[in-house]
Amino acid sequence: MRVKEMYPLCCISLESSAIGDNSPEPMTALSRSCSVADMRSDANAGQWPSSGSDSGSGTSSFAGVLYKWTNYGKGWRSRWFVLRNGVVSYSKILRPENLTSPDDVRFIGDVSSGRLKRLNSCGNRRNNNKHQKTVGVVHLKISSFRESRSDSRRFYIFTATKTLHLRTCLKEERVAWIEALAAARNLFSLRRINDKSPIVHSDISLSTERLKQRLIDEGTSEVLIKDCEQIMLSEFSELQGQVRILCEERSNLLDTLRQLEAANIENEASGVPEGEYQLTQHAFSDLQRSKYSEWSTTESSDDVEKQELEDASEDEETYFFDTKDHFPGVITQSDVIHETHAEKLQFERRKKLPDPIEKEKGVSLWSMIKDNVGKDLTRVCLPVYFNEPISSLQKCFEDLEYSYLLDRAYQHGKEGNSLQRLLNVAAFAVSGYASSEGRHCKPFNPLLGETYEAEYPEKGVRFFSEKVSHHPTLIACHCEGKGWKFWGDSNIRTKFWGRSIQLDPVGVLTLEFDDGEVFQWSKVTTGIYNLILGKVYCDHHGLMHIRGNRELSCKLRFKEQSILERNPHQVHGFVEDTSGKKHATLFGKWDDSMYYINGEGTSKTKDMVNANLLWKRTLPPVNLTRYNLTSFAITLNELTPGLKEKLPPTDSRLRPDQRHLENGEYDMANAEKLRLETRQRMSRKLQENGWKPRWFEKDGENGTYKYTGGYWEKREEQNWEDCPNIFGEFNEDIVNKSAVGT
Repeated sequence: MRVKEMYPLCCISLESSAIGDNSPEPMTALSRSCSVADMRSDANAGQWPSSGSDSGSGTSSFAGVLYKWTNYGKGWRSRWFVLRNGVVSYSKILRPENLTSPDDVRFIGDVSSGRLKRLNSCGNRRNNNKHQKTVGVVHLKISSFRESRSDSRRFYIFTATKTLHLRTCLKEERVAWIEALAAARNLFSLRRINDKSPIVHSDISLSTERLKQRLIDEGTSEVLIKDCEQIMLSEFSELQGQVRILCEERSNLLDTLRQLEAANIENEASGVPEGEYQLTQHAFSDLQRSKYSEWSTTESSDDVEKQELEDASEDEETYFFDTKDHFPGVITQSDVIHETHAEKLQFERRKKLPDPIEKEKGVSLWSMIKDNVGKDLTRVCLPVYFNEPISSLQKCFEDLEYSYLLDRAYQHGKEGNSLQRLLNVAAFAVSGYASSEGRHCKPFNPLLGETYEAEYPEKGVRFFSEKVSHHPTLIACHCEGKGWKFWGDSNIRTKFWGRSIQLDPVGVLTLEFDDGEVFQWSKVTTGIYNLILGKVYCDHHGLMHIRGNRELSCKLRFKEQSILERNPHQVHGFVEDTSGKKHATLFGKWDDSMYYINGEGTSKTKDMVNANLLWKRTLPPVNLTRYNLTSFAITLNELTPGLKEKLPPTDSRLRPDQRHLENGEYDMANAEKLRLETRQRMSRKLQENGWKPRWFEKDGENGTYKYTGGYWEKREEQNWEDCPNIFGEFNEDIVNKSAVGT
């Protein structure tokens, strides 16, 4: 059985440095070529196997036990290492009775039965099966190694994403391993990129004897024969040069493909999801300096070794990537949120929705369409199949997923950079649409007086919303962040046109910073298309004008998607002053990212080269459902530990039909929705009897609803006596009581 078959392992890699031309001297701490049984008998007898004379040939394989640094929790762990054909593979220690090996394997160090049993019992108590868990493989052709200066038993193997910290029992064993690694790597004859020597070392010969003899037989003069021979040799020499160039290009391509293949295998082995596989800035800078270009210790230091040891980790480690490493100069959310906010979060928010209890049943579209064409959807009682498990109140807070943009804008304003402040405000206004991509379900229409609170200390924000009117439907919200306040009310005029749904938002959103600067804007039109045939998709189009109370303002054009559109979801705009001078150009996609360049420009390639990133959408969650909720939206309806006892009876999280839909109890959700819709029809009577919002008040006859305060204080006191149980059983007394209470 081959060694690679004994230890089926994954792979990690890094571009190699210069390769030596000569093989090192024979090994000094290697066992002779022998069977496993013979090796064990020698080891048990206390004999150190002598090295063979051909140890440096590079044709043999080597195996033995090395200690690998995992982490500070587990420390050094023994692993079984095999070096064969330029590949170092390692796995957990096998039981001696399961250890088989080909005859050409040379063992380094003590691999006696007693030691293997002892190491196996210490490190693998739970799994003594023949097939051990895969750990890793290192390709020496595209990696580097060196010994430690501070410890005579330690050495390192460097790969693209990690450093293997290895230790032997004796210093002689380390010498043997280093020499074995060097001998194996010398098998490869990688050229340097700047090496101009030809790849074709042996010239291709060309014989002209047959041609000369034929010309002589025809009676051709010798002078003419020599001229023909020179012409032919000259043409062949030029052709030979072209062949050499093609061979060089082919060799370079093959080397690149091998390195990419090894890196791809390593990506699978390391457990890093596709799209997140990348070098950190620290590792990339090391590559640029060729810090680990040789396996000698002349460029190493104790300080470097200590730092590398801190960076080392176990094979099943968790990977973290800092935004600063990949977007220099970008202020992240963690830069502007006060540290005390993060300390308040004592739990972990959920990553996915609960598993459905029932199997969902489909709904006939035609039966819904023929009766509701041209009607307002807010007046149509639709089954929960068309809903997603969040309400419109929660949907308002979803627009603040990227609230760090406002934190960043606040910081820029404090530094006197008004342009950067407005650019980040514009990016925030666009980012609210990112979550709508792939979202084809309708949020629940809140009941009159329904509320929603959201306190996210990790974001440094506190949000509250309430449905303040039923006809027309109005939702008011208020949010406080670090140095800013955001509020507004929204009324969506909805039309159902058979094949599409059109949503026209009515209302103004206001953002005010602590220094007095205010921005206001309205949302653009939203359409959901292909409800009958084709793939359902969502699009936003129109002009968004962000007006400020100072010199600068911003206009953003959301381009409407056409049938033949090859690059949809485009957003383009300008930041200009009161005189019309353009100070910056913005462009991007509302479902992906936004960029800007100073001055006037376009979204063409030549301008994109100098573009600066403002905002990038976060990746979707792993466990997607048909609702296509973002990772942030999944947390909106969650009842975190201790939260239910603090909520008022009007909070959306306590709405039964919405909770049943989230849990996958579809029959109960439909029944509760029908009950609440019946109660909802009495909302007009409530308003006619003088009902008023509890937490918001209209600012003038034509103004927006503004938060009057007091909610969080009531929450602290747990005093909800004046908040009716709007989700409970309905009776006429509630209508009369609410009218009297106002």
